[in-house]
Amino acid sequence: MGEKKYEAAIEAILFTMGESVELEKIAGALELEQDKTKEILDGMIKRYEQDDRGLQIIELDGAYQMCTKREMYEYLIRIAKQPKRHVLTDVLMETLSIIAYKQPITKVEIEKIRGVSCDHAVNKLVEYNLVCELGRLDAPGRPLLFGTTEEFLRSFGVHSIEELPVLNPVQVEEFKQEAEAEMHMKLDV
Repeated sequence: MGEKKYEAAIEAILFTMGESVELEKIAGALELEQDKTKEILDGMIKRYEQDDRGLQIIELDGAYQMCTKREMYEYLIRIAKQPKRHVLTDVLMETLSIIAYKQPITKVEIEKIRGVSCDHAVNKLVEYNLVCELGRLDAPGRPLLFGTTEEFLRSFGVHSIEELPVLNPVQVEEFKQEAEAEMHMKLDV
């Protein structure tokens, strides 16, 4: 393997690992002597410093890491400050609907309605700032109560929960029957 291939392998290792990697481990992966590996790394460090690149390789107590140059931080901050577009999957929408119509509600109550665990969905909705903890239920274990946030109202274009569409009782009954039929099909399998 030529030196360019070793450099490519080192670059891939450092980029993928994301944290510092000991010289010994890099040399072992390349099946090279540590002295030769260090020589290649030193050459790479110099080239990354000389070129107008956004990355650098740094040495940290016998280990090496690929990271962003300090001069590039302002660009990273700009991109990090841009709002993220959150995608609401069917599971998240279902969980959010339950919380919106039944708030304040506990995870156990949500799971009873959905029939499956809701930890991930509730955590994502909290992360997206659509749902928040409202307090604790005065019951054994003092479970957390969840409800919607002002961001939820803004996102869905309503001024208050009272403006949410009223569910048609006939449609609710149809949904219940469909859900029960699905449960029976799963139990029969």
